[in-house]
Amino acid sequence: MSLWQRPLKRLQAMPPAVTELCRSAGYAYAEHRTYRFRLNSLKSFVSLFLVGTLLSMALAACSGGTASNSSSETPTASPVAASKDNVELTLVSFAVTKAAHEAIIPKFVEQWKKDHNQTVVFKQSYGGSGSQTRAVIDGLEADVVHLALAGDTSKIEKAGLIQPGWEKEVPNNGIVSKSVAALVTRSGNPKGIKNWEDLAKDGVKLITANPKTSGGAKWNFLGLWNSVIKAGGDEAKATEFVTKVYKNVPILPKDSREATDTFAKQGQGDVLINYENEVILAQQKGEKVEYVVPDVNISIDNPIAVVDKNVDKHGTREVAEGFVKYLYSPEAQQEFVKLGFRSVDETLAQTKEVTDKFPKLKTLSTVADFGGWSAIDQKFFADGGVFDKIQAQIKR
Repeated sequence: MSLWQRPLKRLQAMPPAVTELCRSAGYAYAEHRTYRFRLNSLKSFVSLFLVGTLLSMALAACSGGTASNSSSETPTASPVAASKDNVELTLVSFAVTKAAHEAIIPKFVEQWKKDHNQTVVFKQSYGGSGSQTRAVIDGLEADVVHLALAGDTSKIEKAGLIQPGWEKEVPNNGIVSKSVAALVTRSGNPKGIKNWEDLAKDGVKLITANPKTSGGAKWNFLGLWNSVIKAGGDEAKATEFVTKVYKNVPILPKDSREATDTFAKQGQGDVLINYENEVILAQQKGEKVEYVVPDVNISIDNPIAVVDKNVDKHGTREVAEGFVKYLYSPEAQQEFVKLGFRSVDETLAQTKEVTDKFPKLKTLSTVADFGGWSAIDQKFFADGGVFDKIQAQIKR
């Protein structure tokens, strides 16, 4: 086979989709048909040689242009994203962080503009942590996720969107905000609610969200369970107590925000389990809220993570990592504290301003005391777990 016939044969073998791609890119190509040439003169030979050369160049160009479209390749960061005047960042978070982020984001945007001469535009989504987790796994292209519990972040990792070891890439094992559980009562506390055990009394109606859909409600459940274990009770006693409490729960809203609305706006229930920071924020807004913080409590730790697959696709890794880093800064942590979160910055946490703001606790348990979120979810919240068994017993 002659030199010019090889590229012609290759072009003839190209599928229509590839030749169409070459056409749309503006490259010369050969239609899928057979040409006959007559080599009866030097002029013809030279002409054919030039045709073969041009066809080879076209093939090389087409080959180079289609390789990066392979669906098997991992998306990489856009090389032009960092040079754009504006960059868009999508933050997906759980409901009760909204006020804090709305205070922190403008400060970060200002600092980023000063340091990088680039304007960051935020898209924000807030909802129940479990629902937000499922949304990200199902296609909500978050660049950064701030969720109610590390177990939810781990689910996104298992879906292949976050690289393993995310909690080691930032301070404090990825925990960027934290709170404790608070019991919100009606004015004057007519039911005499002082601690966890009062929630099991006859005639008390408790509002708490559904731990199957709300990360906050998982913390509430663990707070109830933990109160028995720390008092020296065994798991049978804990199950009995928590079952009594959930018999006093008339409705299970889907997330903490909806639970708060059910209690505060709709007037249902005698007591609401909520984040301490939510109660403090409500007071700051002028609402008259009465509450108690049980002295045996659980540290409600909220992790932050960059969604690796999405930031590489969007070309936003640098700004996403910059935002996460900024959330640990004293400036950002001060904003969390102002809005009722307990600081993860130990230096800030020990200042008189902060220690005077929050009630002292006798015992503060952590997720590690329960074996971590994988063990917690499997034992308590998986299908057929402790919570489902309690619900079945209540026949809800």
